[in-house]
Amino acid sequence: MVLATAVEAVDAVQCGMFASRYMQTPLPKFQLPERSIPKDAAYQIINDELMLDGNPRLNLASFVTTWMEPECDKLMMSAINKNYVDMDEYPVTTDLQNRCVNMIARLFHAEVEDGDQAVGVATVGSSEAIMLAGLAFKRKWQNKMKAKGKPYDKPNLVTGSNVQVCWEKFARYFEVELKEVKLTEDYYVMNPKKAVEMVDENTICVCAILGSTYNGEFEDVKTLNDLLLQKNEKTGWDTPIHVDAASGGFVAPFIYPDLEWDFRLPLVRSINVSGHKYGLVYAGVGWVVWRSKKDLPEELIFHINYLGADQPTFTLNFSKGASQIIGQYYQLIRLGFEGYKLIMENCRANARYLTEILEKTGRFKILSKDVGVPVVAFSLKDKSLGHDEYEISDHLRKFGWVVPAYTMAPDAQNVLLLRVVVREDFSRTLAERLAQNIEQVLQELEAVHAQINTVVKEILITENGNDEVGAKENSKKIHDKRRQGRHARHPDSVDKTKGIC
Repeated sequence: MVLATAVEAVDAVQCGMFASRYMQTPLPKFQLPERSIPKDAAYQIINDELMLDGNPRLNLASFVTTWMEPECDKLMMSAINKNYVDMDEYPVTTDLQNRCVNMIARLFHAEVEDGDQAVGVATVGSSEAIMLAGLAFKRKWQNKMKAKGKPYDKPNLVTGSNVQVCWEKFARYFEVELKEVKLTEDYYVMNPKKAVEMVDENTICVCAILGSTYNGEFEDVKTLNDLLLQKNEKTGWDTPIHVDAASGGFVAPFIYPDLEWDFRLPLVRSINVSGHKYGLVYAGVGWVVWRSKKDLPEELIFHINYLGADQPTFTLNFSKGASQIIGQYYQLIRLGFEGYKLIMENCRANARYLTEILEKTGRFKILSKDVGVPVVAFSLKDKSLGHDEYEISDHLRKFGWVVPAYTMAPDAQNVLLLRVVVREDFSRTLAERLAQNIEQVLQELEAVHAQINTVVKEILITENGNDEVGAKENSKKIHDKRRQGRHARHPDSVDKTKGIC
């Protein structure tokens, strides 16, 4: 027995990893294994399985950054063992976070004097940022209602039905009624007039989205602000605005500098932005900033003794890595305003290029807008075809592309669309290749469905003879079953579109 083990060990060393017994042993899936395995075997087995994942850079479904410079990769890897919350142990990392907050808040025109620290915090993506902003609005509203001697147990929040799912989570977890402005066909963002009409004395804030996840469109924050100012003046309320700039916060300041959506508008009290989207950092960092100190209730803030000085903190998470914060600071000082502007202009140019190509095919209706996040959203013009957007999405995967197909938010669920997020690493060459592959897919689908239609027609003639009515009814049933088969893979009952990111 000892001899056999020795021989096996020698064979494994001489023949390499793929000759070892670990290559024929199934991986544990439910229980912790009894015995250890060599580190190189563990690495090889897991690495091999991960090859079946998609290529992140070809994942056009996601806004999340998939490429950073090697120098930044090194910085982030060197900090992978740092726990950000240990401020006493890692004071420089804490200072880098404060610097990022200062830069982002001033980019959004916050009310901060020269040399003063802005009010904000790093978060684990925009989801935590939104929870914190929502809690601040709820607490301020409760304090106001208590001071007036009025009930404070039924707060509500007004948004469009196109909000990301984290807003629904906030409403459910923190017991706030979510009042949604429904979308309509050809108007795929929140209508500011309808939003203001929904506002009442119990509204803690109105949320506007700078960059809808559906089609990249910016909501009209300026009009919302003006209408809400009029209502506040008439009613005596002070209903504020939060801007969910998860996608657009690092886009608008650089290529739409004259667009008023941020703290230049008096009712905008807080803004969240995702550093891991167009902030150009790998997944795991978001930011929330407030207009001024008075917009963040003091009772929500915890104070930490940081090198003998007060370091206020307001987070839901505790332990978290410091790498993404360091990566964000690297990008801010490495690129500066000039670098971000050039990158966003490239993204916009490549999005417009892809849009033009798709329009020239004559097959697609473009649902994205010229002013917005660099996204290309499009749907088939001809709905009588044997194929739909789901099938185009499925067939593009054989080329490596991940292009999502989904329905619009309520009440525009009848609109089915595809969406391409143009990120920093999506070049003109890749745009050309994607357009070619889309054309190939369309030709293949049209050829296949033409053959299917011919066969179906022959079968129906055989079965129904000269009964044209019966033939048409049976043909419709067959086409309906085919459509049901496609939708079985993408059931309407599972609303995942609000989670797209």
